[in-house]
Amino acid sequence: MDVDDDLERLERLETELREAAPAIDPLPPELTAIAVEAYALHDLDARIAELTFDSLTDALPVRGASDVPRMLTFQAGELTVDVEVGAEGLLGQVLPPQQANVQVLTGPHGGPTLTADPLGRFASPATPTGPFALRLRTDDHVIVTEWLRA
Repeated sequence: MDVDDDLERLERLETELREAAPAIDPLPPELTAIAVEAYALHDLDARIAELTFDSLTDALPVRGASDVPRMLTFQAGELTVDVEVGAEGLLGQVLPPQQANVQVLTGPHGGPTLTADPLGRFASPATPTGPFALRLRTDDHVIVTEWLRA
């Protein structure tokens, strides 16, 4: 028995296993749908903005305060995005201040696109429900925030 025979047998075994796997343990359709949706949202030029502050976990609660908006800060290099999510909707600011298009991602096809003014401020009267992320397009960068639940 030589090395070539062993490699040939291993390749045949691998082929048989690849053909048998879908019949024995099929991929759930929900997982396929999630993978397709995730791929639809990819942006190869985008940098990921890391969550550096979340008032749910990083801030001390204020006694007696109810319906307090959630404060989030994302960082990507020198670019910072401050976001407030509350009953009044979504408010945010890009720092350093600059104009940007801000898309609220809530699924595979994105969501509303907001325009940040020259001071970097943007707003939406709709509060995201469920998981969301933001995609910012400035003159120089495409930034995507981490996904969070509102």
